[in-house]
Amino acid sequence: MTTHVIVGRGATASKTALLLAADGERVRMLSRTGGGPDHPLVERIAADATDTDRLTAVTEGADTLFTTAAPPYHLWPEQFPVLSASLLRAVRRTGAAYVMLGNHYAYGPVAGPLTPDLPLAATGPKGRARARVWEEAAASGVRVTEVRAGQFYGAGAVSVFSLMVQGQVRAGRPVLVPQPLDVPHSYSAITDTARTLIAASREEAAYGRAWHAPTSTLPVRELAARFATLAGAPEPRMEELSERDIALLSLTEPFWAEMHEVLVKPGHPFVVDWSETEKVLGVTATAVDEVLGEVV
Repeated sequence: MTTHVIVGRGATASKTALLLAADGERVRMLSRTGGGPDHPLVERIAADATDTDRLTAVTEGADTLFTTAAPPYHLWPEQFPVLSASLLRAVRRTGAAYVMLGNHYAYGPVAGPLTPDLPLAATGPKGRARARVWEEAAASGVRVTEVRAGQFYGAGAVSVFSLMVQGQVRAGRPVLVPQPLDVPHSYSAITDTARTLIAASREEAAYGRAWHAPTSTLPVRELAARFATLAGAPEPRMEELSERDIALLSLTEPFWAEMHEVLVKPGHPFVVDWSETEKVLGVTATAVDEVLGEVV
C-alpha cells in the first residue's frame, strides 16, 4: 500500500490527508500537537519536524513527504531555514519524493499575471525566506516540486478573508481589510490546493519545477458580497485599511508589522496564471459559490 507523510495539521494538510485516504493510501500526519483528521488510514503523530532523526524515522518507507508547515508569520526569516533544512535532510536520507506547499511571496512585486517561471526576485525578508526554501530544495538533487497557492478561502481557511471578512459579514458589521476593495485578486480554495499537491506528487513531469494552485480571481468586495448572499446576510459595508492604520495596529501585534512587505500596490491587480496546472496536472478551480457554500 502506498504511504505518505504530511508535515503540518492545518486545513490544507488535513484535506490532502483525507483525499489520499479516500484513494486507499496510508498517511502519517506529523505535527507538534499530533492533530489531524480522524480516519482509519491517517496516523496522527506528535513530533517536531525540526528533529531530523525523528522525522526521518517517520518518513522511512514512505513514497512521498508533503510539507504544508510554516513557522509563525513574523518568525519566517529565522525559523524557515531550520525547518526546511530538516525536511530536506529527511528526504535525502529516505529517498521519498518531496512535495512542498509554497505561496507567491518569493516573486516580489510583479507587473502582470504571475506565472510559475518568473524569477524569485523578492527582496523582503518573508519573500526571501520562501525563495530560499525552494532554491535550496531545487538545487539539492532530490525529487522535488512545489505548489504555490494564493490567499486561501473556503472551509478551514486561515487568511485575511476568513479572519477579517467572513465573521463581520455574517454579523452585519463593518469590514476593514488591508487590500484594495475593487481590484481583482486571486484566491485559492483549500480543496483545490490539496488536489494540486496530490496531482503533482503523482506526475513525473511535475518534479523539478513549481506549479500554481488554481485560483478564482475577483475583487474582495465581490467575494464578500457573494458570501453575504449565500449566508443570508446584509450587503457588506467595507473599507480599506490605510498604511497608517496598519502602522498603528503593528504597535500592538507583530503580525501587522509584517503586512507591509506583502500588501498589493494600490490599484494593481493580483492575478495568478495557473493554466499549466490545468493542462498538465488536470486540476481546475472549484466554482466560487461552491467554495463559499461550504463555509456557510
